[in-house]
Amino acid sequence: MAKSEQTFTSFKNKWENNRDLAFSETLKEGSDIFNWILQRNGLETPDEFRRWLAGKDDILDAGCGNGRVTALLSKYAPTASNIIGIDLTAAHVAQENLAEFKNVRVQQKDILEDLSDIGRFDLIYCQEVLHHTSDPRAAFLNLCPRLADGGEIAIYVYKKKGPLREYADDIIRGAISSLPYEQAMKDMREVTELGRLLSELNTKITVPDVRVLGIEAGEYDVQRLIYHFFLKCFWNPSLSFEDNAAINYDWYHPQLCTRHTLEEVEQWFGEAGLEIVHRHVDYYGITVRGIKPL
Repeated sequence: MAKSEQTFTSFKNKWENNRDLAFSETLKEGSDIFNWILQRNGLETPDEFRRWLAGKDDILDAGCGNGRVTALLSKYAPTASNIIGIDLTAAHVAQENLAEFKNVRVQQKDILEDLSDIGRFDLIYCQEVLHHTSDPRAAFLNLCPRLADGGEIAIYVYKKKGPLREYADDIIRGAISSLPYEQAMKDMREVTELGRLLSELNTKITVPDVRVLGIEAGEYDVQRLIYHFFLKCFWNPSLSFEDNAAINYDWYHPQLCTRHTLEEVEQWFGEAGLEIVHRHVDYYGITVRGIKPL
């Protein structure tokens, strides 16, 4: 099975079996997921989020999954905004989840194919998506012509991590990516249980610089130290155990899962003729926002 076909099937199974995954937590002010979305985009408060969306009459959520961020954009954008969500694998799930959102439409689209019929947008939000395509750069450059003059695109892609984390990720992905959903989830439940137990230690450790492993000196929660640098064993106590397992599945099962550098992403924006207005690199990924000149 080709990687693109495998990744399509992987996400289709994920969303059809977890239709409301992280939906309520994404909309809950102050939740870890809510704060992470805002902070990586350089926004500190809900009011700052509203100000960022003010004046953005047409918004595209490119790769909307089950619609959780589409709903977030709808909640904080001006009530007159028109919001379109597109997704290749889960458009039908998002349509059901967003049925009550009157200013939202959802379409099945591939962001690597022709998008000329969906119009132009004041904001294109495409986060946690591009790295799951067969050509992230081409997908990004395919979205940019959909920007209106003065419009902004905000993307998030996975970053290249420390060598042991990259090695473990590749080993586990190689072991489970060919497995059917339930069998892969059985393995991910074991990884999730490890994350839960480590988190419940509630223990911090101070470590020195370990440059050969990409570890910066500092104080870390034990679970986060392992999560950042050795093994993705996600655990969020605000989510159900099965939701946590599905998030670990989301990382390990799709074969298309590229990792990038800030310099590489900045080059994409330069190719598209966009002015970068925000950069943020965390342990997991790279967020960049850019504006199309008037």
